[in-house]
Amino acid sequence: MMAHEPTFHIRSIPVWGDVILAPMDGLCDVPFRLLCRRFGSAVSYTPFVNALEVLSSQPSAWRTLDYHPLERPVVFQLFDSDVDRLLAAAQKVQSLRPDVIDINMGCSSRKVSGRGAGAGLLRDPAKVGRLIAALSRALPVPVTAKIRLGWDENSRNYLEVARAIEQNGGALIAVHARTRAQRYRGQADWDAIAEIKAAVNIPVIGNGDVRTPGDIERLKAHSACDAVMIGRGAVGNPWIFQRRDRWSLPREELARVIHQHLESMLAYYGPSQGLLLFRKHLKRYLAPLHPGRALLRRILTCENLQELLDLLRQAGLPMEARPLPPNPTRPGKLAPLAEGWTGANPTAGATV
Repeated sequence: MMAHEPTFHIRSIPVWGDVILAPMDGLCDVPFRLLCRRFGSAVSYTPFVNALEVLSSQPSAWRTLDYHPLERPVVFQLFDSDVDRLLAAAQKVQSLRPDVIDINMGCSSRKVSGRGAGAGLLRDPAKVGRLIAALSRALPVPVTAKIRLGWDENSRNYLEVARAIEQNGGALIAVHARTRAQRYRGQADWDAIAEIKAAVNIPVIGNGDVRTPGDIERLKAHSACDAVMIGRGAVGNPWIFQRRDRWSLPREELARVIHQHLESMLAYYGPSQGLLLFRKHLKRYLAPLHPGRALLRRILTCENLQELLDLLRQAGLPMEARPLPPNPTRPGKLAPLAEGWTGANPTAGATV
């Protein structure tokens, strides 16, 4: 049953649930997001898209912004260093009817942050304010931001940035509790998330070092954040959105979800690309089984579908025998993962 009251709102948009899949480049495509929504992720963020690619109508940008109707509320995440380009790109993608526009202020990649985009924006809080103000005034949807704590340990200006976002019309802040210099190293600073939550009156999503169901509860208790965003801890582990321990799952359930995810990837991308892209998830799915190095290498380099299913059976998974789709379908047609879902806001207790 869905809760009677939303957990929080992004301006006027209700959100049911307090766990959200993070927008990870190269991983958070439609099949994976839709699977995580079934397990309880409350909002769908697209991976970040370069504003320049949107404005030049690059097919890859529009493909990244594809989503299934059942994913709403859906957040389009954009990045750039230029306020005018970001505004123009955000206006252009309104034709796709996103629920929210999010500005990436957290990417630590040198090719992004080094040119002033992503975490590079954190070096200029005044510019952050101008950016959020321009988009908030011009767009018909809420504008949000995903930030880090600062450029490095000597410039942890997260409170200044958070206030600039709120004071200029931002509707929500997601916080990866590391600096740009840390990238994904070291420990996430949950104290900083708590400081931001205490300093602003808009929803705050906490992100960083959430790998188990217990981590979800600890981060919420520590910071009072409105929701928890999960990135790497969700890869190969959609069960975390149900607050279930993946290490104690029955093998039959693990096999069934792997099969469903693979089926959806093949339907969405086609047999060759779908199988190739699924490898990123498969290694993490198999972690609890501890397959030998030789068998794992064969599984992760296999290019034949039936051979892959046989290898997974050798790894101890009772894989289903039903045929998998041989041809790609139009984006948005992902019946295997949408089947049986009756609402756009899944609950944390959804079954598969």
